[in-house]
Amino acid sequence: MTAYLVVPTGKGPHAGLVFGHWGPGDRTEFLPEAKLYATAGAVSLLIDYPWVRPAPWRKKLKFLDAPETDHAAFVQAVVDLRRGFDLLASRPHVDAKRLAYVGHSYGAQWGAILSAVDTRLKGAALVGGVPDAESIYRDHDDADLAELRANTPKEKFDAFFKAYGRTAAVRYVPHAAAPLLFQFANHEQLFDRKAMERYAAAATGAKTVKWYDAGHDLNEPEALIDRAAWLKERVGLRSVNEILRKKLGQD
Repeated sequence: MTAYLVVPTGKGPHAGLVFGHWGPGDRTEFLPEAKLYATAGAVSLLIDYPWVRPAPWRKKLKFLDAPETDHAAFVQAVVDLRRGFDLLASRPHVDAKRLAYVGHSYGAQWGAILSAVDTRLKGAALVGGVPDAESIYRDHDDADLAELRANTPKEKFDAFFKAYGRTAAVRYVPHAAAPLLFQFANHEQLFDRKAMERYAAAATGAKTVKWYDAGHDLNEPEALIDRAAWLKERVGLRSVNEILRKKLGQD
């Protein structure tokens, strides 16, 4: 797989973080944040999913045309992220008891699965996550999606929801073995507030739910600060507040 490994100076032991980007993004999405956490004492791994890797490793998503192919790619993405934790845990300067995950959108979906199946995690931050494909493609009132529904045979959508449902995040958060941080956008463009509330309510274990005046990108500085503070409690990072002040020239 293609990935970035961001390593702090010093011999550690450091916390270990794995990041999952949003669907059409790539490993660069969280690179500035990973560099910030390196200063705060974490080694970070940022991978590309199978469908954004260069040839010959690229596995293109086919959406409604071949949802079972997409399911296989999704499973591979989760496996790759778990192998990422294997890599971090094997490094001598990483504390294998201080591992956590951060994912945005599709990355949040994989984080929901990881929280249920990988007991090494001390926490999973789920940023801009969606509970299931139905929340977007069946329930959202976007005009383009309404047109897609009108022009797509019901049996095709049924097959799509069946395949995509096997990795639906809402199926996994009730079984999370690690604390969860849900970060949602008040101005989410892809799904509605009911979907987000349903998603958060499905998590029955330790959870923190935060809302921000932002869109799906959740590029509100407060979201980053809250996430960093939450990770500090989970895996023992240093506070990023002083680091950010220095970067902004506010010494």
